[in-house]
This record gives sequence, structure tokens and C-alpha cells, in this order.
Amino acid sequence: MWKDSETNIDLLDFDYLISMTKDIIENDELSPSSIGVYGDWGSGKSSLAEMALKELSKNEDYVCLKFNGWLFEGYEDAKTALIGSILDKIAEKKKPQDKALDTLNRLYKSIDFFKLASKGVKYGADFLITGGIGTIADLTLKSVLSSVKETNISEDQVKKSMEAVFKNSEIRDNLKSFQDDFKDLLDKTNIKKLVVFIDELDRCNHDTILETLEAIRLFLFAPGTSFILGADERQVMYAVRKKFPEVEGNHIDIGKEYLEKMIQYPVKIPQLGVKEVEYYITCLLFKDAFKNDFGPFIDYVRSEKKKDFINFEIKYEIIAPKFKKLDEKKLRETISLSKQLSSVLSSSLKGNPRHCKRFLNALSMRIKMASFKGLDLDKKVLAKIMLIEYFKDSLYKQLSDLQSNEKGKPKELEFIENGEWENVVKLKIWKDDSWVLNWVKLEPALFDTDLQPYFYFTRESLQQAHIISSSSLSTEANLILKNLQTKSDVKIRESIKKAPNLSPFEAQEVLKELINQIQISSDIDSQLFKAFISFGETKESLYSDVIMALNSLPADKIKPAFIIRTIEFFKVCKKTTELKELTDRWIKEGPEKLKKIIEQELK
Repeated sequence: MWKDSETNIDLLDFDYLISMTKDIIENDELSPSSIGVYGDWGSGKSSLAEMALKELSKNEDYVCLKFNGWLFEGYEDAKTALIGSILDKIAEKKKPQDKALDTLNRLYKSIDFFKLASKGVKYGADFLITGGIGTIADLTLKSVLSSVKETNISEDQVKKSMEAVFKNSEIRDNLKSFQDDFKDLLDKTNIKKLVVFIDELDRCNHDTILETLEAIRLFLFAPGTSFILGADERQVMYAVRKKFPEVEGNHIDIGKEYLEKMIQYPVKIPQLGVKEVEYYITCLLFKDAFKNDFGPFIDYVRSEKKKDFINFEIKYEIIAPKFKKLDEKKLRETISLSKQLSSVLSSSLKGNPRHCKRFLNALSMRIKMASFKGLDLDKKVLAKIMLIEYFKDSLYKQLSDLQSNEKGKPKELEFIENGEWENVVKLKIWKDDSWVLNWVKLEPALFDTDLQPYFYFTRESLQQAHIISSSSLSTEANLILKNLQTKSDVKIRESIKKAPNLSPFEAQEVLKELINQIQISSDIDSQLFKAFISFGETKESLYSDVIMALNSLPADKIKPAFIIRTIEFFKVCKKTTELKELTDRWIKEGPEKLKKIIEQELK
């Protein structure tokens, strides 16, 4: 199995992106600098930054640190937490003495003022009214204190007084002295470069995102300082737009403008292609299968890849002569499994490294669990079953039922694999699904394999309740799902507009959650049904799952408002036969009123 976190070993062929990031930081003419490492959730942003920091940290005159604002949420102001973390790292690495130590201590004291300045307006009334005034009195708030003691004033008045205090020259003086002291500290401790990696910013709430960006701006005056911001840029822009709504009639994208002013050098992580996913998966599988030989292996394939990095593939013929002691069968199986998975995972997961790794971890866990039961599962068979479990949940459940009733060898699967669709009844809905047709062609064929143990060790997916973990989806996917559930026309339309950005896997997960909510509802909400149908129309890969879900609904749950939306959906996916079968059942099983509405709408 593989750790589900960032790595400092480049298995994603990011060497050119790492070198570009380093080049910007080391170039004195570009200093101070702010670099945005942009990419989707799980695309490798953190790994890229970690590898860059690892290289930069080799220089003793550099101070490098990683800051995760998400960890401080709810405990400390993001701005002062970042400043404090930077000072702590300098103190730890350089151990300042004499005048440098005095400067460091003055900077630490400045943090107290920044804390008060940032929270004064929000919490000033609480501080003053409850008597927690000792440290505030030291910060020249005598005028406010005396007014509180002598008169009864409202909370709003206290806030206004606090706001007035923290808009005066004291803030400007403190900022100026902080900046002067910080420059002085870098000089006295002989720090040539200070490099700060801001990680997981897009997981933070909007206020934390903006506070962190403000803190970065505070440091971008000092030569030698560089900030690497790892985030999905769309989420950062969204946070800015929420804070600063656009003025009517002004067509400027405030989120985009703000981010472009803050981030000088964007480094965008591209989506991995089929060959890149294959390379990544092969490296992971090799690391698991041949642990002791992984170091020499990765060095060798990197040297070979340099000869033709665009078209390079890890083949048995390239590896076997160099590593003659490796088990031949195991090596062939490792490379073959990688080729089997890479084409599907690259397209269905948009080449997302984290999702690829999680798929392999689930595969590895199930192989081990079976071994604890004394069973030796075929990895390629299990992987093929898991592909439909991940991407075609409805087909997976249908096959599970069929194999259970036919002792692990469903006859309809044999018909499908032989191209005899005319004999298929229960699985016929999949005959025009291009994803399923490509899946059928993958090796190995399954019809002659007893599938019972494979479905046994994947059976947790058969549970009716579908609960999405927020960590399994990107921030954008979570937001789309949340908006689809709001019953707001505006937010549903917004989500439908963004739905094409999702990978097939994330789209499938969102759809499954909507289907689950509909199936467990005793009274299906019309807005939820609208969101479900509208979302199902956004990707061809979802059509069959929507039809399966509609077929699972009893006629007494169908409201008149659902009929026209259902008919429109079937028009989009061009499934007239399936529409007739569904409406015939609803007419037969439903009340007379439903029958009349269906017949009227079909005309």
C-alpha cells in the first residue's frame, strides 16, 4: 500500500515544474516573489512544492518552511499564525544571538499588536465590557477605556471607537517598524532566501484565505523572500468574490484581478495523460512489488525516459535485461496491470494522482484481506471488477445480483463479452454505453471466472446508504453537491454550469448521493428531483445510472411535475425504448391522474 499524502519522490514527471519553481526563487532579480502552484484537488500541488523545498533546503543559507493555515482554523488568526510560524522557523534554524535576538523579540511583540488590530473591531466590546483590559490598556486605548468607565455606551459605539483607534497612525507605525525589523533580522542572521510554502489554502474558509493572502503581502517587500501558494485557483478567486461582490455594471472579475496582483508567477499543473498515468501507476506497483529494488529502478527509468520523455513507456523488454534477478512472472503482471488500469483511470479520473493512488490502495487492501482468508485473488480480475464499482455503480450492483444467483458466472456477462447483445435482457440498458463497451474489451475476460469471491471482498459498495466523505471529493465537487441540495434555482443552475469540470468519478459520486437522497425520501422534493435530472444530463457517462435510478422508483412516488423533466431527459439521451418501458410501468402501477398526465405529455 501507499501513503495517501504528498511525496518528495518525483513519480509524476514534475522535474521541469520543480526546476521552474526553483529558478524563480533563486533569481535575485525576481525577488521578492510569489508563486502560485495551481491544480485540481489531488493533482500533486503539495508534492511539487515539497520536492522544490527539499532541493532548496540543501542550501544552508536558505530557510524553508511549510505553513498549513487549515490547521489553525478555529484556534488562531491566520495572519498572525503565519507570521509566528515564520519567526519560529528562523529562531529554530538560525538561533539568533545579541542584536539579532533583540530584533526577533521585537517582531514577536509586534504579533500581539497585529492580533489585537485584526480582532479589535470584532471583539473589542467583549474585551472592554468584561474587564479583560490589561494588555489593551498598554496599547494606548485610554480614551476608549475612560469612555466605558464613565458612561453607558452601546456595543456599536465601542466598535466604532475601536475602529477609530486601529485606523490611526499607530497601525502604520507598527507596520513600518515590523518591516524594518524583519529586513534587519534577515541581514543579521545571514538568510539569503526565505521560502514559505502555503499548503491547503483552498480547504480553508473564505476569511482564512484572505487573511493568509494579506499576511503574504506584508512580507513581499523584503528581498530574498518567496511564497509558494499551492491551491486550486478557482477556490481562492471564489473566496475573494464572496468578500468583495462585483459592482453592478462593472465587468471586471474581482477574484481573478486580485489573485493576479497577489501571485506574480503562476505554475499550472497539467492533467496527466494516458502514458503519464501508466508511468505513475507502474512506479507505484513496482515500489510495492519490488521494494528493495525500487531505488535503482526509479533511477534507471528516469535515465531512459530522458532519451524520449514524450513517448517513453515502461516495458518488460526495457526492465528485464537490467534487473535479471526479478521474478519474471511478477514483473510481467505488474506492467500488464498498469496498462490495464491506466487508460480507464486517466480519462475517468482526469489523470488525478490521488484518486489513482486510492484506487490502488483499495485494490491492495482487498488482495490482502482475501489472503487472510486463504484466497488468492487475481489482481487483474479484481481490478476490472473495481472499475465498474468506481465508475458504473448501477452495473456493478446488477452484476452482483446476477453472479449471486448463478454461482459466480452470470450468463449475460458471457453474452456481452462475446458481443451477443440480442440475448441480453437484464443488462441491455448498457448496450449503447461507450464506457461499458470499452470496459468489456479490457483483459481478462470474466465470463469463465467464479466472481463470487471478488464480489465478496468488494461488497461494502453494495450498502444502500451512500455517504460521501468530503475528503474523497475536490472542493469544487463538494460545492456543486451542496448547491444541488439547496433547492435554490439559482444555485442549481450555477452547479449545472460547473458540472462539466468534474471528472467522471466525481460526477458519479455526486449523482450517487442525489440518487440515495431520492430513494430514501418518502416524499421526493421537486427541486431535488430537478437537480438530479439536470445533473444527470451533464455527462453521457451518467445517462444509464439516471435511467436505472428512475426505474427503481415506485409509481406512487412520482409527482406530476416529474413527468415533463423525465421526458426531456430521455430526449437528451435519445432512449425512446427505455422511456416507453418506464412510462408504461408508471401508467400501469400509478393512479389515474398520473396516467392522464403521462399520456398528455407524451403526445
